[in-house]
Amino acid sequence: MNQKFDVLVIGGGNAALCAAISARRAGASVLVLEGAPKFYRGGNTRHTRNMRCAHDAATDILTGPYTEEEFWDDLLRLTGGQTDEELAKFMIAESKDILNWIVEQGVRWQPSLGGTLSLGRTNSFFLGGGRAMLNALYLTAERLGVEIVYDAEVIDLEIEQGMFLSAKLKQPIDGVSDIRASALVAAAGGFEANIEWLKQYWGEAADNFLIRGTPYNRGSILKMLLDKGVQDIGDPTQCHAVAIDARAPKFDGGIITRHDSVVFGIVVNKHAQRFYDEGEDIWPKRYAIWGRLVAAQPDQIAYIIFDSTVVTSFMPTLFSPIAGATIGELAGKLELDPAALEKTITDFNAAVRPGTFDHTILDDCRTEGITPPKTHWARRIETPPYLAYPVRPGITFTYLGIRVNRQARMVMKDGKPSANMFAAGEIMAGNVLGKGYAAGIGMTIGSVFGRVAGREAAKNARNW
Repeated sequence: MNQKFDVLVIGGGNAALCAAISARRAGASVLVLEGAPKFYRGGNTRHTRNMRCAHDAATDILTGPYTEEEFWDDLLRLTGGQTDEELAKFMIAESKDILNWIVEQGVRWQPSLGGTLSLGRTNSFFLGGGRAMLNALYLTAERLGVEIVYDAEVIDLEIEQGMFLSAKLKQPIDGVSDIRASALVAAAGGFEANIEWLKQYWGEAADNFLIRGTPYNRGSILKMLLDKGVQDIGDPTQCHAVAIDARAPKFDGGIITRHDSVVFGIVVNKHAQRFYDEGEDIWPKRYAIWGRLVAAQPDQIAYIIFDSTVVTSFMPTLFSPIAGATIGELAGKLELDPAALEKTITDFNAAVRPGTFDHTILDDCRTEGITPPKTHWARRIETPPYLAYPVRPGITFTYLGIRVNRQARMVMKDGKPSANMFAAGEIMAGNVLGKGYAAGIGMTIGSVFGRVAGREAAKNARNW
């Protein structure tokens, strides 16, 4: 720890490892500080399973092309234009090479998946999931000579006029030490696990939020950087948030608590009232709106209601649905007003118009004369037993972050680029994601900007 490294990487997930490997392959000496214990290394990457990258033709693992133009159109639509166009298009262009580069680092892909995911053409899935992907990256980093320290809590950063000088490291056994490096890569995630920080923007509602991923992403590095002159980016109330089972643990429930059943039924709040179009768009492009929608409901609770005809239509979760032989019985188990729920479902069924159901496209099964409408995949709920999942907002990661340029170099509050500080992953995702989300984009941001940050940090270190 007494030596001066070329590149210090703070974080231990996909973005951090891509940065470390990239810097090491560029000839730099690299130290990675992972704040979590070894078993929990990897931040939210442990819970991921796929990445969205542009490609011009079908491959062994992808069923067709996903052009840069289509990727950009998807990103523009899901963010409502709230994205840095230059950085976003740069990321999309760079993503085309990531598919092969990540394999060169030991990560393996599996054949495309079908079903309700509808991602076989756009997204590549990691063989063995996110943890297997992480293990491959760590193995490659270690073989290359990257040094890695776990339980490594950074408690302060010494920064002068946009230049990183050292980091103060606190470890359970070795105590406090100063780490010097010629360049810094911050890849330490957002602040989603910091409930008190969330409450500054969401109020008491944040107490009802569940955190899908790591409890270690408390935003300490983000806060230090912002306090020391790095320019911020993004709305602090925006985040990647989905509807997850209300019975999930407060932290680290992962992907097995997420519900993909919304499009097959209706969603009601604690007053048994529908509040949004459940059939607005293809699920991978719209699933991430439901966390924010539920967060806006009374007591941040909602219920996905469906019947027995669709139970095999979507990916099951860790928790079994709650069942009732009648709508009234189901309402009682959910502690909802039976009359109110019966009226909501009766009105919905009366509004359903016949069509040809196809969950893979924007079909013609819709409602008419009801608010909110269900514009696609609307079918009557009439076959017992009736089933429901209670859901709460599941926060994946926050979008308040630090501004970077195309070199992944941090931008200071005076508008000037930092002398030697770079960032990748969730800590800078707000540059690309002003709001909204589509499956696999978080991993794309991490891999692309991690690779760039490591390469640029190594180049920067050589020039000092």
